[in-house]
Amino acid sequence: MNLERLREDTQAQMPALRWQHTLGVIDSAVELAQRFGGDVQKAELAALLHDYCKYWPIAEQRSEYAAAGLDPDLLRYDPQLLHGPLAAEIVRSRYGIEDAEVLDAIRYHTSGREKMTLLDKIICLADYIEPGRDFPGVHNIRESAEHSLEGALVAGFDSTIQFLLSKGKKIYPQAVVARNALIEENRSGKGNADETNA
Repeated sequence: MNLERLREDTQAQMPALRWQHTLGVIDSAVELAQRFGGDVQKAELAALLHDYCKYWPIAEQRSEYAAAGLDPDLLRYDPQLLHGPLAAEIVRSRYGIEDAEVLDAIRYHTSGREKMTLLDKIICLADYIEPGRDFPGVHNIRESAEHSLEGALVAGFDSTIQFLLSKGKKIYPQAVVARNALIEENRSGKGNADETNA
């Protein structure tokens, strides 16, 4: 696998501003992996590819999603959710990436899931807090990320859910399940806290 080719191909899939976002997610993911004991190389790869097909036309995303035989229930929700699962399938088929952990981190970076892996959490959170992000509450999420992946992710999911509620949009149930599971992890002390800073 040629990382430079992956970078070039990924950059070609998106506008310049989204590429800057991707670079920010890579930097944030590497930093979080170092802080919380994750695999830095896997974090870099998943971060690079997480938005691979986000800017494909929605009709094309829907078509490719259906052709790949992915969960049809997701098609009933905001089409912004499609690019995660679709990107995982596309990069697997196009580039032969078979690492299930990397593919899952790409697949679930927008929705989360129950029993998120460390890499899932890193990519999802890096997507929320990369330096180019500017939305109400992002500073608090970044502060929380200094100490707890789970606490920061709960704050991120809360922000997303509140935004969707304010717009009268449907909430994908898996995101609520992910949020609730992260709260349980936090309460039980099984989460990934930075013991040096906690």
